[in-house]
Amino acid sequence: MGQKMTDLISEAEEALLHTYNRYRIVLDRGEGVYLYDLEGKKYLDFVAGIAVFALGYSNDEYKDTLKAQLDKLLHTSNYYYNVPAIEAAKRIKKMSGMDRVFFTNSGAEAIEGAIKTARKYGFLKDGRTDHEIIAMNHSFHGRTMGALSVTGNSHYRDPFEPGIGNIRFADYNDFDSVMKNVNDKTCAILLETVQGEGGLTPADPEFLKSIRKVCDERDILLILDEIQCGMGRTGYDFAWQKYEVKPDVMTSAKALGCGVPVGAFMMTEKVGQNSLVAGDHGTTYGGNPFACAAVNKVLEIFERDKISDHVKELTPYLWGKLDEICAKHSSVKEHRGAGFMQGLVFDKPVAPVINKALDNGLILINAGANILRFVPPLVIEKEHIDEMAEILDKCIED
Repeated sequence: MGQKMTDLISEAEEALLHTYNRYRIVLDRGEGVYLYDLEGKKYLDFVAGIAVFALGYSNDEYKDTLKAQLDKLLHTSNYYYNVPAIEAAKRIKKMSGMDRVFFTNSGAEAIEGAIKTARKYGFLKDGRTDHEIIAMNHSFHGRTMGALSVTGNSHYRDPFEPGIGNIRFADYNDFDSVMKNVNDKTCAILLETVQGEGGLTPADPEFLKSIRKVCDERDILLILDEIQCGMGRTGYDFAWQKYEVKPDVMTSAKALGCGVPVGAFMMTEKVGQNSLVAGDHGTTYGGNPFACAAVNKVLEIFERDKISDHVKELTPYLWGKLDEICAKHSSVKEHRGAGFMQGLVFDKPVAPVINKALDNGLILINAGANILRFVPPLVIEKEHIDEMAEILDKCIED
């Protein structure tokens, strides 16, 4: 490692709050599906900023849009309308089939908004403030206090208890477990359509359909977290579209802005007319012209270039290559996931494999100690999958 990179890492460790165990490289630039560190070393990226850079790096059309908006207007606050926000809202409504949109700065903030929507919906029905939300074990929804409170991993929650309260946890893909938690206080059931951090596990179709049915019968809101699994990642614009189970409230972020920090929560017209009103929720930066110019351009490219179809087309190829690795190496016990959101489950911690891959020019991350996660840019081609598989195979052997 060159002195310059070493010095910068030392400076970072003295200045930044140590909430991340970072890999000891300083990334400098990106091009296509590759990243480069300060010394010019090239890395094939199968992380995409944790499912963010769907279109890859340095997309000229995307950059030109942001440059043009930078010259016009960055921020106004939500006391005024702005054209990019209006256009972005129209596009995401068309893509998602939802009716009302609230732009946030992150996925965690989108979850916070979804929680408040559910609580207000329940309150307007009966005037009570003791409504409960059912979330799933092994879920991950974010680090803010509300999002943390519905994250189904006590390791994340314990140091920060008590959370927001009135949260129950059920087992993912176990409808009986959900029903044991449903009562007259339940205002919402919240889950990821495909669990990400919890192990790359898709919802079973019957599980999701059964939850939709009980929500309809009892006037409970179904909230689907599509922050990681949405935006084409599974081969559908949003993962729930494969199941044909539409949520009442949905969250999005990550690839929504392809690098610009932006998220959104969306809802049906019924929920919009019976939940949040003026003064109930707000954000200074959310929906500003710069972030929404990014969203608008991303959604335009997704639709025009049929990004979700590309993922659907290449998914069997990626699946096949990872299946080969699973079959070849006894330390790999399971392969699961959906689309370009897949995982290999090992019988031991995967950190040594990730570090070895990094040495060999491949960027990977984990999902839990024993799972390798694959969330590459959605624009990868077969040759990139081949390159990844060759490097990974060697790293596991070593």
